[in-house]
Parts: sequence; structure tokens; C-alpha cells
Amino acid sequence: MPFTVDAVPHLPAGFGDTFSSRTVEVNGVELHAVVGGSGPALLLLPGWPQFWYCWRLVMPALAEHFTVVAADMRGMGASGKPTGGYDAVTLADDMAGLMTALGHDSFQVAGYDMGMMVGYVLAARHRDRVSKLVLAEAVLPGFTPMPPLLMPPEVNEQAWHFVFNRLAEINERMVSGREEIYFGHQFATKAASPGAIPQTAVDVYVDALRDPAALHASFEFYRAGESGDQVVALAAEGPLHVPVLAIGGEHGMRDGVEQAVRQVAPNTTGAVAPGAAHFVPEEAPDWMAHTLIDFFA
Repeated sequence: MPFTVDAVPHLPAGFGDTFSSRTVEVNGVELHAVVGGSGPALLLLPGWPQFWYCWRLVMPALAEHFTVVAADMRGMGASGKPTGGYDAVTLADDMAGLMTALGHDSFQVAGYDMGMMVGYVLAARHRDRVSKLVLAEAVLPGFTPMPPLLMPPEVNEQAWHFVFNRLAEINERMVSGREEIYFGHQFATKAASPGAIPQTAVDVYVDALRDPAALHASFEFYRAGESGDQVVALAAEGPLHVPVLAIGGEHGMRDGVEQAVRQVAPNTTGAVAPGAAHFVPEEAPDWMAHTLIDFFA
């Protein structure tokens, strides 16, 4: 199976000695996760347009303290790619089912980018199972001020993909066969510098997205407009009371993540990843690992 531990290149030395791929069926979809380490269960949720591989530089240090489960949500990496089910509630329930199948009744969660929204929904829907939560570098629908449709050029450069990705069909036709142009641009412009994410890693992500089903899923995450309503509805049921750490990049959202998350989780503290922009687990992996260990331990 492509994009499992045995199939992806450029992993940290000894990675395969600690981690292995697991696949389980949840809600009729084959879900893949990379699992290793010992201790309390820690679920890592990836960002767009990535998969579990985005956590590779952080995972070895975490595995010394936790049983790490780096998941591919449906549509990503080595997980199944159905035609639908890409709303936040379905994705979160998938992850709850994944952890049940792996034998973890209670667990901690760290999610960034799209994984931040799914992490929040997971904690809000399964309050008796998620004991601590880290959310990083994303907007929280309904609680993060969104830029207007006509934006200044510097904001356009960072946010135009939100509109493009939600288009019904033309986006897939335009990107198909040009995946390295579109997704390569995302990594070059949303990192602190154009080369912050090495080309070897960008190539792994682009290769995964050449699969038409994966490309379709990458846009379906954004087309699922009901996700925002789901976040707002869950927040209306009451705030999260578990400890939450909200992380922004120094050159990314900075304290914007904390400001959004504190509205739904009063027991929130904030942190800013030095030198990083959006891709915190890859731009500041040592800082991220130490920060997660300190918080979850």
C-alpha cells in the first residue's frame, strides 16, 4: 500500500524500528495510521494537503513518552478515499472509531491545519474520551474572523485557496496533471521561507495527490460547507473544559489561534512557534516535540 511506513522515503533514521503501519475499517472506510512508542495514547491529526508524514520529524521524540497514533483521515495518504463523508463530524467520528479499533478508550489529541478543526470536533463530541488537546495553525469556523472576498494582495497570497478549493469541479480539472504547480505553491508560500519544507517532502505530498481520488478528496474537505455549522453547533452545547494548548507560528497566525480557541475552551493557553509560519510540525519540529511533551505529560 503506498504511503505507509514501508513505502515513503526520507524518514528519520530508525523510524521503522519504532513505528509501523496499521489499517482498520471504520464506518465502512479503511483507515491507516502509523503507530509506535509506549505510554498514554496520543492521536496526531494532519493538515491539508498532507497526511501522517507531516508529523514524521516529531514522532520519534513523542514515542519515548506516548503511544503515538499518526492518522490518515479518509481521503489522505494510505486511507480509503470514498466519494463523500468529508465533513468535520464524520471525520472526527472516524478518528474516534480508529482509536477504539486500536484499543484506546481515552486519549490525547494534537491536530494542526485541518486537523485542528477535526480535533476540536472530536473533543467536543467525545468529551469523555479526549483528556487534553493541542490545536495549531488554522481558523476555527465561526470563531476566527474571516477575510473579505476582496482582499489585499498580501492576504490573497495566503487565503485564496479557501475559495478555489470549494469550487464544484473546475479546480480538479485545472490541477489534475499540474499537481506540483498548485501544491508546490502552497508549500512555498505558506512556510516561513520558500525552502523551509524540503523538496523531497513536497515531492512525497505531490505524489500522493496525483491519485485522482486523493485529489478529489483534497477539495472535498473544503466543499463540505456544513463543517462550519457543525463547529458552531457543538460550541453552543457548552465549552470544552479539558486543558487546551493553542499554537500559532511566529510568521503565521501567532496568537490568532489562541484568540479563536479560547472562545470555545476557556482552559486554553497559547504558544507561538519561533521561526515557523504555517507548517509548524515540519518547520519547528524540535520545538513542537518539546512543547507537546511538556503539555501532555
